[in-house]
Amino acid sequence: MPLFEYTGLDGQGRKVSGRIEGAGRSLVSQQLREQGIFPTELHESASARVRHRWSNLLVSLQRSTAELASATRQLSTLLGAGLSLDVALGTVAEQTDQPMIGRVLSDVREEVIQGNPLHQALARHRAVFTDLFINMVQVGENSGTLDEALQRLADFLENQARTRARIQAALAYPVLMTLVGSGVLAFLFVFVVPKITRMLQEMEMALPWPTLLLINLVDLLVAWWWLLAIGLVAGVTLLLRYRRSERGRLRTDQMLLKAPLLGRLLLLIATSRFSRTLGTLLQSGVPLIKALDISRNLLANRVWSQAVESAIVKVQEGGSLAVALRASAVFPPMLVQVTAAGEQSGKLEEMLFRVADTYEHQSDLSITGMLSLLEPLMILFMGGVVGFAVLAILLPIFQASQGFG
Repeated sequence: MPLFEYTGLDGQGRKVSGRIEGAGRSLVSQQLREQGIFPTELHESASARVRHRWSNLLVSLQRSTAELASATRQLSTLLGAGLSLDVALGTVAEQTDQPMIGRVLSDVREEVIQGNPLHQALARHRAVFTDLFINMVQVGENSGTLDEALQRLADFLENQARTRARIQAALAYPVLMTLVGSGVLAFLFVFVVPKITRMLQEMEMALPWPTLLLINLVDLLVAWWWLLAIGLVAGVTLLLRYRRSERGRLRTDQMLLKAPLLGRLLLLIATSRFSRTLGTLLQSGVPLIKALDISRNLLANRVWSQAVESAIVKVQEGGSLAVALRASAVFPPMLVQVTAAGEQSGKLEEMLFRVADTYEHQSDLSITGMLSLLEPLMILFMGGVVGFAVLAILLPIFQASQGFG
């Protein structure tokens, strides 16, 4: 339990201070009064606040979208069944398979017991709950439809988890193949090839150019591998530092969007995520400007983020969302056209969901197409490297056998 530091007056009016453990501020205050102490100051100790920050950091590292979606759906179901919020939170905290999420929900329950609104309790744990989550809960509390808001959140999170799982599953084979292939090539060039090239050098014969090239490459790797490693680390470090700057972030994001195949895939994924997030927020009753701002924060690419910022300004000035998105010249025409149709028909949320479904399907097809092209290219590359090494080794052997013949 958290540790609290207090200052107060005892029954005789003398000033006292100390520390006490308790589940929450109100419960600790009640405990002190039962002991005859009337607190004038009561706050969580510094060490407890540090532990709280580390707990949030660990939660952010271990956060699972699928686990959070499951907990959200359970909470919605329990509230819909008529249970009180504190009881529902306690039940979900005990049933979750993620210990860190269980602890966070227990802390949220204590805040709710003390009389704080749920969205304020969630806001204390932003490492777990995003702005989208907090704002949808706030709208649900204000409208008295918290269980429905949580159900929409669960649907949204489950869709995000499915999309992430599909991408991870699609990338599993290429990543495994890259690791295994790199390991095989490293083994050949570190242990096998140097011994064979040394033997060929000892034969004191004229070696063909592929063999000489292979020997020089192996000598370079053996003698200067540490310099190559330092150069690689320095290059990655400089790139990361450059990307942290505003100008570097914008330039690198622009380059990513112009990259062949990858740029289109990133655009499809970002458009589907932006459309589904915006549609979910609008469906839950979040105002358009607030929904656009939250959706903007979920866009990783700075080019898209700036485009949405410009759209927010135009909408605040009374312009149409479709016109604002068209002026950005960043998002696909289909999103603009469907947004315009949704604004005219009053069914913007439904239209945004349709766009999200369409682009999610297209992104799946693009990932499948890219991987079907990537796998043979990887095989050709590794086969070419191994084939060159084998050719460079066998050529002098053939020459030697012909000379002896």
